[in-house]
Amino acid sequence: MTKLSVNINKIATIRNARGGNMPDVPMAAVLCQRYGADGITVHPRPDGRHIRYSDVYDIKPLITTELNIEGYPSGEFIDMVIDVRPHQVTLVPDAHDAITSNAGWDTVKHRSFLKEVVARFRQNGIRTSIFVDTNLRNIESAALTGTDRVELYTEPYAHYYPSFPGAAVEPFIKAAEAVRETGMGLNAGHDLNLDNLSFLIKSIPWTDEVSIGHALISDALYMGLSQTIRLYREALVH
Repeated sequence: MTKLSVNINKIATIRNARGGNMPDVPMAAVLCQRYGADGITVHPRPDGRHIRYSDVYDIKPLITTELNIEGYPSGEFIDMVIDVRPHQVTLVPDAHDAITSNAGWDTVKHRSFLKEVVARFRQNGIRTSIFVDTNLRNIESAALTGTDRVELYTEPYAHYYPSFPGAAVEPFIKAAEAVRETGMGLNAGHDLNLDNLSFLIKSIPWTDEVSIGHALISDALYMGLSQTIRLYREALVH
């Protein structure tokens, strides 16, 4: 079964809107774990507008499921990840002011840089994943960095799925097959929700993990966190 990692950035966004500690972000991570999440994803950004570096340090000792830290590999980010030692780090090419991740790496152009970063994390026993699109050259080049996994950027799939589900998933199947041929693991994320998740996973059942935040936390406002996580896990059965 594909694993579900819950991105809790949006919970931190609500907290930061008023200051203080409501909702309690580390407690939310613990509850996601209790309700069945296979992992917790956090994506701290330099401006601290949602998850903060301090949250990452607070969350790590509280959970027993996998911790996945996403971010652009700046010097500060690399130092924090090596200090915290999560199970996985996902490298994204976001600008410092990006609202959300909106593109995969050009791994051909940045291969030397990514190879150096991946090597540092692997020396510290941290699994690495690189955020990529469905361009096969980027997948082939990602494999040359030594990364353990790639994460497919699924926003284009989510955008076209309501009107053309078969056409929407086709390039992702081809990309996923290319990933499997390299021996890398496969993650997926961005704009996945209860409407489009099951079709993707049934089409690519060897997906190791999906990371979902915005839609899942939004659904939890209506259905509650426990019920929502249960429904997302059910969507991952194949």
